[in-house]
Parts: sequence; C-alpha cells; structure tokens
Amino acid sequence: MTLHLYLARRFSRAFLIVLGSLSGLFIMLDSVENLRRFGDKINIFEITHLTLLNMPSWMYKILPLVVVLSTLSMFLSFSRSSEMVVTRAAGRPALATLVAPVLVVFMFGILGLLVLNPISAATLKQHQRLSQLYSGQTQSVMSFSSEGFWLRQGDANGQTVIRANTTAPDGTKLFDVSFFSYTKDGQPRSRIDAAQAILEDGRWALKNAKVWDLSDLTNPEHESFSTRAYWIGSTLTVDQIQDSFGHPSTIPIWQLPSFIRQLEQAGFSPRRHQVWFQSELASPFFLIAMVLIGAGFTMRHTRLGKTGLMALFAILSGFGIFFIRNFASILGENGQIPVIAAAWTPPIAAIFLALGIILHLEDG
Repeated sequence: MTLHLYLARRFSRAFLIVLGSLSGLFIMLDSVENLRRFGDKINIFEITHLTLLNMPSWMYKILPLVVVLSTLSMFLSFSRSSEMVVTRAAGRPALATLVAPVLVVFMFGILGLLVLNPISAATLKQHQRLSQLYSGQTQSVMSFSSEGFWLRQGDANGQTVIRANTTAPDGTKLFDVSFFSYTKDGQPRSRIDAAQAILEDGRWALKNAKVWDLSDLTNPEHESFSTRAYWIGSTLTVDQIQDSFGHPSTIPIWQLPSFIRQLEQAGFSPRRHQVWFQSELASPFFLIAMVLIGAGFTMRHTRLGKTGLMALFAILSGFGIFFIRNFASILGENGQIPVIAAAWTPPIAAIFLALGIILHLEDG
C-alpha cells in the first residue's frame, strides 16, 4: 500500500508539473496570437481575458499529451535512480507497479469529464463570441428550444426571425414555419406562416403561406391574405446555417443528451454530437491507454540503452493512437461505422495493445 501511495504521489506531481509547464507555454503563444489578431482593436486586459477564456478548453484537449509526458517523466526518473530495479527485486511485477498511476489518471479523467468539460465548454463559447465580436464576424444564426428551432437573418431594412417545427437534415427546407419581420427600430413589420419554406439562392420560397401586415395594428387579420407561393429575400447561405451548430465541445457534457434529442426532433442528424458524447465518456479509458503506452516503452533500466529512442517511440505511439481516434470519430460522424464503435474501439484497442507491449518487453 505504501508503494502504491508513493507511485500515485510521484505521478500526480509529474502530471501537475507537465500541465503547468505546457499551460505557461500556451499563455505566451495564445497571447501573441491574440495580439496579432486584435492588437489594434482591444487593449492588453481584453487580450489577457481572451487568453484565459481559451485556456480551459486547450488544457482539456491536451490531457492525453500531458498524461504521456507525465508517464515518461516519472518512469525515466525511476529508471535513472534504479527505483524500478528495487521495485522488481521486492517482487513487484510491471503490471502491479502500474496500478497506482492508472487509478490516478482515471480519477483525473473523471474529474476532467465532470468538472473541466463544462468549464471549458462555457469559456470556449464565450471566447468564440468575443472573438467574433472583435473581428466583426457574424455570430450564430441558429438556436434550439422546446418549441422548435430558430433562425435569424438581417438586412438593411431590419431583422427577420424564423421559427420552424422540423427541417431537412441540411437546414435548407423548413416545415410548419413562421417568419417574423422587424424594422431597424425593433417594431413589428409582418408575420408569415407557411407549410414549407425552401432556401434558394438569395431567397426563401414559401408554399401555402398566409401573410399578416403588422405595420398597422388596427386589424391585421382583416388585411391578411393567403397564397400558394410566396418569396422572402434572405442573406443566409447553407454554410452559415450548418456552421451555426458550432462544435460539440461548446456544449457541456450534461446538456449534450437533451441537445441531441432536440436535434432529432428538429430533423437534423445528431451523429456528430453522439460521437462526441460517447468519445467524452470514453476519455478516461483513453487516458489509461496513454499511461500504459508511456510506461510500456520507458520502464526499462537506462543501462539497457536506447532510452531516448524508446521515449520517442512512446510519444509517436501516443500521437498515432490519437490520430486513429480522430479518424474513427470522422468515420462515425459520416455514418461509416457505428457510433459506439467509433468512440470506444480506439481506447479499448489501445489499452490491449499497450498491455501486450508491456508483457512482451517487461514480463516476457
């Protein structure tokens, strides 16, 4: 038990040192990047604010790299000080030595999933909003609620809010749709209800529409009329609608299931968010795989030589499995493989691969 506590303490210290070092490097690099992008528009305090908002998301993304480097640092230190030799002389096999680091990194993974994930989602969303504001880009034009989903478009004459019950997967065909138009002063201008609206080049084509003129509120129903076809100018494009979803990383893990249900009810494909959700649930096991990979190549004694080469192999193996994980996620998002397989196969396969390496190099 004492040995396990010692290993857990050493791994935790290495983890915090690596995370702190990389965080300091990130602050410098991201501050320089923000100065390059917004240096002539905002002051140094707002640049620092942007950097700190982006930091939790960046820290969450690099957890696998931090785990690999922490494992390398700890076991290389053990090899140089001959602590691994003493551990084996005491009758501890290689796998028993890894119990404490695996448990520690699993707890870090759970903590990151339950705490750091919601924090990074909130700060990343705020960072994106401020970045768009400072750069003058158009902000998100879509949102979801229990009443359906909403779009917003604007022109020189004012704003138009669009609400629809359901839509086609690409968001260009709306069903049971309503258009609410407002002047630049925020006064209601018109309301249009339609059975269907299709986004064409520069306009919405409506079918079976009813139009109310709200500029004169004396009796809008008396002046209303129905038509089989009606057209409304639009500044929206297909890319703008699809980009409005944003990345699933901007949604906290607790809200993802309800957001996925809203996507399904609205008619959009939720596969991208489903893959992300399952990948997040599998992230603690992915971190375990990173520990085992790092340990498999660096638990050797330094007298055996090729220590630098083995450390390089560990880092390259970690990057390789990270690439395979991302590739599997892309296949899952495109429907080429099942969602569960896309999210869970890479970490589970990496764990068994790392165990095979350890058994071959250490105990075999």
